[in-house]
Amino acid sequence: MTRLAQTAGLNDIQREILATVRDFVDKEIIPVATQLEHRDEYPTEIVEGLKELGLFGLMIPEEYGGLGESLLTYALCVEEIARGWMSVSGIINTHFIVAYMLKQHGTQEQKDTFLPRMALGEVRGAFSMSEPALGSDVSAISSKGVKDGEEYVLNGQKMWLTNGGTSTLVAVLCRSDEGHPEGTAPHKSMTTFLVEKEPGFGEVRPGLTIPGKIDKMGYKGVDTTELIMDDLRIPANRVLGGTTGRGFYQMMDGVEVGRVNVAARGCGVAQRAFELGVSYAQQRHTFGKPIAQHQAIQFKLAEMATKVEAAHAMMANAARKKDSGERNDLEAGMAKYLASEYCKEVVEDAFRIHGGYGFSKEYEIERLYREAPMLLIGEGTAEIQKMIIGRRLLEEYRFQG
Repeated sequence: MTRLAQTAGLNDIQREILATVRDFVDKEIIPVATQLEHRDEYPTEIVEGLKELGLFGLMIPEEYGGLGESLLTYALCVEEIARGWMSVSGIINTHFIVAYMLKQHGTQEQKDTFLPRMALGEVRGAFSMSEPALGSDVSAISSKGVKDGEEYVLNGQKMWLTNGGTSTLVAVLCRSDEGHPEGTAPHKSMTTFLVEKEPGFGEVRPGLTIPGKIDKMGYKGVDTTELIMDDLRIPANRVLGGTTGRGFYQMMDGVEVGRVNVAARGCGVAQRAFELGVSYAQQRHTFGKPIAQHQAIQFKLAEMATKVEAAHAMMANAARKKDSGERNDLEAGMAKYLASEYCKEVVEDAFRIHGGYGFSKEYEIERLYREAPMLLIGEGTAEIQKMIIGRRLLEEYRFQG
């Protein structure tokens, strides 16, 4: 383990899990990550290795075949994986959010059907909230689910699905006006539908098309896609929780833990950038000595390390708050905001330390430089986090006049 980003109060099982994951990252992910990323190749062998480690079921209760671990344990594992290659942590994250939503909100039949297979990685999850014209305004969702006998008919276009092609179960948020009179607040007329499908691209079941991978600046390897529903029929028992109108709250609960995950990814990428920067600074010589001995570089390293440490502490705090059963939207928003911003800054400083070589694809920092921006927008932009933080602060510090 490194000296930075240590977590106090872990038990022996947690330390053993983290040591195992870190060893896997060092041996199986870091040596091949840049090569796979440059080819935009899905990391099949890495994913199979994570399945063998049980990471797809890390937070799924033991009664369903999972390890029953805490959000803190999961977040620390994600931090380690993102340190190796952020795309791999994204593959795990979307699966985890769907499993979490099922655990928290699913009917008993839905839990029994999906969670055991999700714990093994046989069923792989993705969740779908965004749409092409939506941005951060979730209330403007236009995709719709209409009741037709014992089925729902879904129509609409969704955007930015991580695991869109490789997943076999997608939690899709749609508007469902059935049972909700005209004038009902938009967030009270949304429903989460559990859509089963075949992996792959094209028409993956009647009425459901995954057009193909979106070509991205970074965050490659993982498949990011659209999802098009054209009279897609699903049985009524695939409404998450069995009742319509609860989808917004279910999704926000999932996104809240997802924000802790994104914070953990930011911490992992920042740690790796610091490792690369501090290592290169001791190897590169200018004016007769390693650049690490120049005060300007030492100042930069000091700032980078402090940001890594601060982001890690906030991320762990947000995870522990959620594990305690308390509301953690303030802590999760702060952690996501700080970790993603600090990640961008630490990566850029490591890039600067590398000088011209940082611009070369031969050096790992070039990949990190393209990956970090995704964290600024994933699971809510910085502006959205600041809105959440500001509102919660006004609740906590209400003026008594």
